[in-house]
Amino acid sequence: MKNSIIAFLTVLLFFNTTTTFSKIKLPSIIASNMVLQRNTSVKIWGWASPGEKISIKASWISDKLKITTPENGRWEIAIKTTLSKEPQAIQLKSSQSNINLDNILFGEVWICSGQSNMRMPLKGYTGQPTFEGNLSVATSKNTNLRLFSITENGSPTPLDSVSNYKKWEMASPETSKDFSAVAYFYGKQLQAILDVPVGLIMTSWGGTRIQPWISKEAIGPFLEVNKVKKDTTEKYKRIPSAIFNAMINPITSYTIKGAIWYQGETNRDEPKMYQKLLPEMVKDWRKQWNIGDFPFYYVQIAPNKYIDKSNSQYLREAQLKALDLIPNSGMAVLSDIGSDATIHPPRKKEVAERLLFLALNKTYGMKDVDCTGPVYKSMTEKEGVLFLNFDNAETGIFSTETAISCFEIAGEDKIFYPAKAEIIGHKQVKVSSADVKVPVAVRYGWYNWFVGTLYDNNMLPVSSFRTDDWE
Repeated sequence: MKNSIIAFLTVLLFFNTTTTFSKIKLPSIIASNMVLQRNTSVKIWGWASPGEKISIKASWISDKLKITTPENGRWEIAIKTTLSKEPQAIQLKSSQSNINLDNILFGEVWICSGQSNMRMPLKGYTGQPTFEGNLSVATSKNTNLRLFSITENGSPTPLDSVSNYKKWEMASPETSKDFSAVAYFYGKQLQAILDVPVGLIMTSWGGTRIQPWISKEAIGPFLEVNKVKKDTTEKYKRIPSAIFNAMINPITSYTIKGAIWYQGETNRDEPKMYQKLLPEMVKDWRKQWNIGDFPFYYVQIAPNKYIDKSNSQYLREAQLKALDLIPNSGMAVLSDIGSDATIHPPRKKEVAERLLFLALNKTYGMKDVDCTGPVYKSMTEKEGVLFLNFDNAETGIFSTETAISCFEIAGEDKIFYPAKAEIIGHKQVKVSSADVKVPVAVRYGWYNWFVGTLYDNNMLPVSSFRTDDWE
């Protein structure tokens, strides 16, 4: 009798184990309330026992889709989405599973990533407000704006699914207050202007360098292996590739429209390296997603009185130069909206608007929307005066000051003096100094902290810049 009971329990345990193993498992990002990129081919994927037959019924497709799980246990299938704005549903069935995903929308899906300035929520940080955050929380109910948050995590190896996250939810006061302010302002305005659903995937971690956001294969050539140490105190926060493994790799099968990126403060001590790594990261992400050169719009770090007195202007320069190395990209300049009191400027809505203008113009074809402020182009000298010319100044150059501050000028001795600067004919900037008889170089905003006052006619600011390349 005892042997019979043991045999029965063994068989029962076997079937229970088989049942659990056979059930369909979906990645956390494939769930009810999600937004799928509209009018394209998207992937639905998951895991099941090898040989398990799975049928998929999508509400917008008449025929059932069928797939057999391969030997590695990971199945994947492509589904064509439409331009419908109606809520959709997906049902997945196997011998052991019956999963129903509902309230799915087709729309525009954007990755929102970076460090603490991207992570900064609508409610702000302690003692560090987000301007207009409270009203935005109060008015955030929007069934056509969906939010998915990946929580800080790292891994020594690439993960298949994010383990720390907040599931897909519709925007509301409850869900939006802790969500990225930049991402929320960006997504809310994009949704209203395009009149389509928008899905925002927020994956950011404060205080991180760019190196942990790049895959092992891509970052390898830039590392001295003997200098890389494990950081067990902060969950792999500083280990190259560790954040990519846990917070990017698991979502690279999820079809997106593009990405917005706000990071760089933590790399301000290595501008030359950053100028190489930012384009490399974008190239790496695009390779991982395998959907072409999707739009990548990023934020230039804002001026700040850094306590370590670091020369952050060189990092801003690196970000400016990276534009020429990254296809289908754009940069939002914050030279006028930094904060001397905090590294987290409170005017996040304006940050989002400048990213939005880039997307509307470059991605969504609204060419009448100005998206880029003037960029220094060339310089001529005449009788001790420098005349600066700018690209992207079709509508003219404007300043909130008659005598524009934050300009410096130098001769061959490389000693810079404060300069007098004024706009000439709405197109050029004239720069001079009584202390420099034969000027050869000029700099604008070449400090950690300054307040930019130079714009185009649509109040898009000029980045800090220099005409020299002196160390």
